[in-house]
Amino acid sequence: MKALIASSALLVVLSGVASAQQPSSAAPPGALRQMNDSFAGVFEKVAPAVVVIESRNPAPTSLPGLPQGLEFFLQNPDGSPAREHPNVGTGFLFRPDGHILTNYHVVENGGDISVRLHDGRKFPASVVGGDARSDVAVLKIEGDHFPVASLGDSDAIRVGEFAFAIGTPMELPYTFTVGVVSAKGRHLQIGGGYEFIQTDAAINPGNSGGPLCDIEGRVVGINALISGANRGLGFSIPINTAKNIADHLITKGRVVRPWLGIGGIAGIEESASLQRLFPNVPKGVVVGRIEEGGPVEASDLQAGDVILKVDGTEVAMASDLQYEILSKAIGQKVHLDVWRAGRTVRIDVMTGEQPDPLRRVSTKSQRRHLPIPSGSVAQPSSPGFSCRDANKETLQEFGIKRPASGGVIVSQVEAGSPAAVAGLETGDLITEAGGRPVLSKKDLEEVLNSAAPDRGLLLLIERGGSRTFAILKP
Repeated sequence: MKALIASSALLVVLSGVASAQQPSSAAPPGALRQMNDSFAGVFEKVAPAVVVIESRNPAPTSLPGLPQGLEFFLQNPDGSPAREHPNVGTGFLFRPDGHILTNYHVVENGGDISVRLHDGRKFPASVVGGDARSDVAVLKIEGDHFPVASLGDSDAIRVGEFAFAIGTPMELPYTFTVGVVSAKGRHLQIGGGYEFIQTDAAINPGNSGGPLCDIEGRVVGINALISGANRGLGFSIPINTAKNIADHLITKGRVVRPWLGIGGIAGIEESASLQRLFPNVPKGVVVGRIEEGGPVEASDLQAGDVILKVDGTEVAMASDLQYEILSKAIGQKVHLDVWRAGRTVRIDVMTGEQPDPLRRVSTKSQRRHLPIPSGSVAQPSSPGFSCRDANKETLQEFGIKRPASGGVIVSQVEAGSPAAVAGLETGDLITEAGGRPVLSKKDLEEVLNSAAPDRGLLLLIERGGSRTFAILKP
């Protein structure tokens, strides 16, 4: 009904324009016919390359621990073996040798995958590669000279332009809907740092992986997300992003991304506690920790720094910083404008290749939690932790590999205390507090005694080979 009303309104507007131009005669049908032909032409150009994807996992014939006599849970009411309903999605051919672009979530469960073309032909498909972070996957069917979709330039589209979606909503193949580009550069929490195109073209379950096209019939996005069913709020992966991801999947079998080796990032605008901690910094992204072995570990960047700009571009949220770094090449020099202790400094860093997260987990050094020698720990102070000077003996005692002395080691944290709430752990090495170097317990005590309780105190910490920070409210 909404689509009918919108179409009627469009006709009224166009008729009014034509009447204004020719007041002495009825509105000619030429403009409407031309628009009608243009819309139909988009479908006719793109539809031959659009495919319906079905992925099916075999239904289980048994379940571990299922008592004898309850097998009917795995059967249909008539006693026949149950068959899982296939997952149906959409994709489109973008290479004549049978390569297909779609969403990762359409095929992530594996199983048998089949592809049906617009002309009715059906092929088994294999997964060339998939990337959960960007939600892009590439499939392959055997053959050649397949019809392909023309790929456009998602950076060149403008808000307000017509947008056309083709997909299989509710298992109704080759459904064609019309809308506009509602917005560009949308950052969503589930986007892995990538941006989305927002459209009000009707998108429903089953449209996933289908093309979003411009008026020329060029694919500018892959339909990926909706808010409810046909609420006029859909999101598409920009085709420029998808092309880059697909190239990596086809040539390398995985996606190679740049990274800086920083974690725990958060925008000041996104956190009330950070706004209190940095009252004079209206926006920026706080560095949570420096990853061990990361590209910036040897740089001057520190945990607790606030990144204001990346190569001159302001960043306000964590997603802004992620997007800017993802747009860089591996090994590229990047200029960071950083706020630190009341002044702005410029730090040059180099991007590196982001390692496989599974490999990083398996090789990450684990900080040792050693029993605390009796009689060597003072009673926790008011913030709820006690500490010891970091010297050669205590560093060895806590299993901390560090060439230089200086700093204090957290030797005990009281459960439920401000220190515990801040995330301090036994074995943490505090090197700075409130912007002042901490070389001994005396240095830390002086800062704690002068700290403003309503703002919190920024502590820089070395933990397990990485540098991070905590916000302590004494």
